[in-house]
Amino acid sequence: MPETTPIRHTLGEQAARQLAVTTKTVPMMEQITPRWLITLLPWVPVEAGRYRVNKVKPTAPGTRTVECKPGEEVLLPEIYVDYEEKPREYTLTAVTTTLDVHTRISDLYRSPHDQIREQLRLIIEKIKERQERELINNKEYGLLHNAAADMHIKTKTGAPTPDDLDELLTKVWKEPTFFLAHPRAIAAFGRECTYRGVPPPTVNLFGASFLTWRGVPLVPSDKLAVTDEKTHILLLRTGEKKQGVVGLFQPGLVGEVSPSLSVRFMGIDHKAIASYLISLYCSIAVLTEDALAVLEDVDVSKYHEYK
Repeated sequence: MPETTPIRHTLGEQAARQLAVTTKTVPMMEQITPRWLITLLPWVPVEAGRYRVNKVKPTAPGTRTVECKPGEEVLLPEIYVDYEEKPREYTLTAVTTTLDVHTRISDLYRSPHDQIREQLRLIIEKIKERQERELINNKEYGLLHNAAADMHIKTKTGAPTPDDLDELLTKVWKEPTFFLAHPRAIAAFGRECTYRGVPPPTVNLFGASFLTWRGVPLVPSDKLAVTDEKTHILLLRTGEKKQGVVGLFQPGLVGEVSPSLSVRFMGIDHKAIASYLISLYCSIAVLTEDALAVLEDVDVSKYHEYK
C-alpha cells in the first residue's frame, strides 16, 4: 500500500485570536487637542442668549472734565458720563448634531464598552474642537475678526522675533494674560530666541509646560491656521474685571452635561433607531479694544544654520 502523508492541522494565529481574551481600548481620536483657549478663558453666564457690552462715549478733545488748581476759586465743570447709544450685543451660537444608534447594536454590543456612551463621548469631543475653532475664526465674533484695526501689527522680518512680541505687548500692556499661537509659530519664536542667545523660560500651568516671553505664556492652538507657511499670533487680556476677553455660555440647559452643553434623548422611531440631540451654545466677547492684539504675517518656515 502506498504511504499516506499525514494531514497536519495547525492552529493559526487568526483562529487562536477568536478564543483569546483581548484587551480593548475605547475608540481614540487623532483630532483631540488640549483646547487651552477654552480652559484659560473666564466664562460668563448669559441670560436669554444675549450679552450686551455697554461702553462709555469717548470724551471730545479739549473737554474739561475735572479741575485741579489748588488755591484758586474756579467754576467746576458740569459733566456727566455718557454711554454709547447702540452698544454691541453678542448672541450665543449653537454647535449641534444628532446621534442615531440602532437599538439592536446598543443592546447586543454593550461589552466591554457601552456603544451609546462612547459615541456620545466622541461626538462631544468633535463639538468642543469645533467650539475652539469658532471662538478663534468665526467671522461674526471670532478673535481674529474682532481685533480693532489699530491693534494689528506685522512682523519686522517675517519670523516671530522677541522684538515682534515686545511690540505686541505695547498694544495689550495692561495685565496681558497669554499669547495664543499655532505650535509651529511657538517653535519658530523659540528658534529666533535661541539664535539671539535669549532662550525663553518656561512656566508650568495645569501640569503642562509653556514657553513664556516677559512672563506671559505662549499658549498653543492648532485652530490658528497656517497658510503658505504664514500664521498669526494673538495676545489677550482676559476677564470682566480687567475689561478683557471673556467666553459666553448659557447655564441651566435641559439635559446639561457640562456648562452650555446638553444631550437630549429624542426617542426611538419605528425602525428601532434611538436618536440623541447634542447642542453646545457659545460665543466670545472682547470688552475693550486694548484687550486683544494680532501679530500678522508670522513666517513659521525660517531656520538658522549653526556653526
